[in-house]
Amino acid sequence: MSRKLVAILACRNGGSRLYAKPLQNLGSKKQITVIEYLIKSLKKFEIIEDIGLAISEKKENFIYKEIAKSNSLKFITGDDFDVLSRLIKCAKKLKATDVLRITTESPFPYLNNLKETWKKHLDNNYDATLLDNIIDGCGYEIIKLKALEKSHRNGQKKHKSELCTLYIRENIHMFKINRVFPKKAYFRKDLRLTIDNPEDLIVCKKIYENFQRKKLNLEKIILYLDKNKKLKDLIAPYCDNGYSKMYKWVSRWGKIKTTS
Repeated sequence: MSRKLVAILACRNGGSRLYAKPLQNLGSKKQITVIEYLIKSLKKFEIIEDIGLAISEKKENFIYKEIAKSNSLKFITGDDFDVLSRLIKCAKKLKATDVLRITTESPFPYLNNLKETWKKHLDNNYDATLLDNIIDGCGYEIIKLKALEKSHRNGQKKHKSELCTLYIRENIHMFKINRVFPKKAYFRKDLRLTIDNPEDLIVCKKIYENFQRKKLNLEKIILYLDKNKKLKDLIAPYCDNGYSKMYKWVSRWGKIKTTS
């Protein structure tokens, strides 16, 4: 059976700290939203055979249908809370065997190693490949559709929320999992590149505006932020809390060892 990797972006507005995060503009002069920039980045990868939007069925989210149409993408609508069911429904519509999952409030995922990671995922027939130990907002997950369906079938309500791989992470004995670690320099708990607060958006906008005419990579972003203490100070209050939640499941795996 041939395998098909599809990127699926779960879309919904809301958020008490910052409304409609995927629709926030990264550029001040040349307007581009977070989700459109992410779509543009994903389209550069030949191994990603399709991109789909899994949209909440609430009326406030119907703008994402227009974004899908304007970018020639397929989409589905589904339960607002049950993000996992939306991923599955969209994967089936796009005839995917495996899903590349990236959150829609994270404009700068680390995709440099995606091609080799996908190959290893295939060669070893993994249920899930998880890019961990990286700056918050830069990670991604590749998950078999069958593993997502198993998670939805067996999981509780919390496992069907935006924490789509929580069931897999809490039940590692039931799945064949590959954890991928980038080099140690890319795991900085004093930095974050996900947009959850107005301060996060300010930082990501500055990064986009500084690098929009240059080739963007994570190493350059880190160097840029290290030279701009004021930007780092903006996001500092959110780093500790964010990373403590992000890795609260680590004890189930044992001590983390970051590889270079």
